[in-house]
Amino acid sequence: MRHAPLPTPSAATPRLRVGILLARRFTLAAMANFVDVLRLAADEGDRSRPIHCSWRVVAPRPGLVEASCGLFVEAEEALGDPARFDYIAVVGGRLGESQWISAEAEDWLRRAAEARVPLIGLCTGAFILARAGLMEGRRCCVSWFHRGDFLEAFEGMEPVSDQIFVVDGDRLTCSGGASTAHLAAWLVDRHIGSAAARKSLSIMIVDEVLKAERPQPGLPSDLAPADALVKRALLWMQQRPEHPLPVGDLARQLGVSRRKLERRFAADLAMTPAEAGRRMRLAQVRALLGRGGKSVTDIAAETGFADVSHLIRVFRAAEGVTPEAWRRARAGA
Repeated sequence: MRHAPLPTPSAATPRLRVGILLARRFTLAAMANFVDVLRLAADEGDRSRPIHCSWRVVAPRPGLVEASCGLFVEAEEALGDPARFDYIAVVGGRLGESQWISAEAEDWLRRAAEARVPLIGLCTGAFILARAGLMEGRRCCVSWFHRGDFLEAFEGMEPVSDQIFVVDGDRLTCSGGASTAHLAAWLVDRHIGSAAARKSLSIMIVDEVLKAERPQPGLPSDLAPADALVKRALLWMQQRPEHPLPVGDLARQLGVSRRKLERRFAADLAMTPAEAGRRMRLAQVRALLGRGGKSVTDIAAETGFADVSHLIRVFRAAEGVTPEAWRRARAGA
């Protein structure tokens, strides 16, 4: 996928200049959503001239970079001086790929940080910034889907997985997918104006500009909350099933009172936070039983039950059979 030459910009310096560093096997959708918001904000209509903002793909040496889907994007420029950009965005790739970016590119990101150029992690780009030692003491947004991978890779770091993006000073990270468009819109709003941000998303058929605190979608549960606070609470529960928090502690984590949290759960789901948490943990128990390979004792520990007898009692009350009987019936079916 070679870039068509960009239309000649005006002589004025763009108000927003972004360098884009692509990881090996990067996520194309994360990059495309981010860049298209910049493109549509840069000019009148969708003429795409880099007048109000500009974007360049950079690499240690110019050439093609393969995306995870097998398409290629061309890096037009060598790394050079990072200070020529107002921001540098790192687009992450598939987890498990060896050496996502070269040591040279990683050193370049450190030089950018020393030059006080804000750094952006798009999708799993947050992993790359953390691996380079550039997220120490910073809040870091990671998709709920990859939260466990992040905790395993970076001991002592607690990612934020109940928001679509996080801005912590000169570090900006997002969960990937459509959230990259909303992070780009936040940048456009800040440097060009809110009208340009709204215009970009409108042309992309996105209903509204979402704030950073918006809960990540895709909650893996049969619960269907509409309330944003309830969604955040459920995401928190889903990501930490082995250590279920008392409702008061959960409310403090979310920055609200216990009474407010319970009231919002009652209005949205007609149940208490504790009941919703137990239902989610039982859903995870069923998922683990269905995969096989783990004992009921191990599953009880992973899903926050006091012991195996506690799990059996709660599971039987919900399903009418023991976990082992449920697993045998499923295997037979």
